Amino acid sequence: MEPFFISAGLVALAEMGDKTQLLALILAARFKKPFTIVLGILIATVANHALAGALGAWISRALSPDVLRWGLGLSFLAMAAWMLIPDKMDDEHSPAPRWGVLLTTVVVFFLAEMGDKTQIATVMLAARYDSFYSVVAGTTLGMLLANAPVVWLGERITRRVPLKLVHRISAGIFVVLGLLALLVPS
Repeated sequence: MEPFFISAGLVALAEMGDKTQLLALILAARFKKPFTIVLGILIATVANHALAGALGAWISRALSPDVLRWGLGLSFLAMAAWMLIPDKMDDEHSPAPRWGVLLTTVVVFFLAEMGDKTQIATVMLAARYDSFYSVVAGTTLGMLLANAPVVWLGERITRRVPLKLVHRISAGIFVVLGLLALLVPS
């Protein structure tokens, strides 16, 4: 259960203020179909994070334990630094309404997650834990925990959440995980 809870918590925190959270807000304001948008986020996240989890599982088998430990430790520390840089919405991910709300949400969320912090975190977590399904389920839940309230409650939440504090807390968690990976042999 540890991989599931750590994955869910890290991604939920990492997603606060992320471009996909901004995308959820834009989609909610534009289409006003919260259930369909959240379903699209779920589908896109499962697909994207399953690919990331598979890559992480492959990395854990392809690298020696020492190389993996150092790579993970340094990656978690780099992720901590990245958490302190706020995201902005990319113009290239503007939705195309002709596809319908569900397909538009799936496509733009899948694309927005490519190379994003939460996708890279999923790769690292899957490499760290030998539990592909727990990691993918946890990161997907974390994505939904961060984005579904934005879809349903919109801008009221994003104005009240101290994003700087959330980013600092999640950066701190990544530092702890990085140091544990570097200092505690598996």
